[in-house]
Amino acid sequence: MVPSPEEIDPYKHDPDRWGTSMAQMVSLLVPSLDAVSAKYVVEVGAYGGDLTSVLAAWAESSGARIAAIDPSPQPALVELAAMHPNVELIRAKSLDALGAIERPDAVVLDGDHNYYSVISELNLIAENAGEEGFPLVLMHDVCWPHARRDDYFDSTQIPADFVQPVIGGSGGIVPGNEGIVTGGGLPYVRSAKTEGGLRNGVLTAAEDFVRERPTLRLAVVPAFFGLGAIWPIAAPWASTVEPLFAPFDRSLLMERLEENRVIHVARAHSRLIEIWELRDRLVRQEALLDRLLDSSAITVAEKLSRLRLRAGVASGQDAISKDEIRRVRSC
Repeated sequence: MVPSPEEIDPYKHDPDRWGTSMAQMVSLLVPSLDAVSAKYVVEVGAYGGDLTSVLAAWAESSGARIAAIDPSPQPALVELAAMHPNVELIRAKSLDALGAIERPDAVVLDGDHNYYSVISELNLIAENAGEEGFPLVLMHDVCWPHARRDDYFDSTQIPADFVQPVIGGSGGIVPGNEGIVTGGGLPYVRSAKTEGGLRNGVLTAAEDFVRERPTLRLAVVPAFFGLGAIWPIAAPWASTVEPLFAPFDRSLLMERLEENRVIHVARAHSRLIEIWELRDRLVRQEALLDRLLDSSAITVAEKLSRLRLRAGVASGQDAISKDEIRRVRSC
């Protein structure tokens, strides 16, 4: 039985609750799979199996098969595949696996979020379509931050002329800033330093791919980092898929909601970093105060301070005392 949105924990591997899992959009994903009567679904970038578990439950009730492609599956995904006979775990890179499997009815792309990987995956899907035609493709991260900004799991695996300069440890990213910021922002250290431009980002790849194929339709749902859907306009099931995505496609209201959400995600992370830094500073200060309390030097300083006050040398000042340090230490 397919779990309802209320029964799914989309934050299972998302402790900071950024909304990174495609499981957040199960109420749209599952109906779209039903709309195409999918019997074989391929998921690229299954990682910890959050969405895979939803797909597995749906597949059991619909008689479908799931292929989860990931070169470095997490233990939870490995265990999930072992428990569900309708789930095949393919330990391979997407560009190696997509050209070697049978044509799927639907593909979920949530792997390496860069232009080269995404457009290469889409090209392989098109080459493997055969007489049955291009399948339904569901894509994640077609909105900020990776819509127009590449991210690389390992940039050495991408052809050099497709690799953008990478942030590294030099800063973070925030919505509305095409560059990087220092001392804050989200820590996407493997992302491109600059947002926008040619051959940069997931949505850019999707748009370039569809632009060369006027028989395909691209819809963008601006929620939870963006859900993209591509399907052939002339497919027998297109008239069933279209009304699912059309109400949300590039909705101005949803775009504003998502823009507001990611701003708060970035701000919350920056505040969290500030708290960590303040906490670290407090720990170091408390350790120093403890050392002072245990030192003979503070005892001497305390006595000298009292003598100076009695002699009128330091009038108007309080004497240095261990009691004062203890009061500050306990605040």
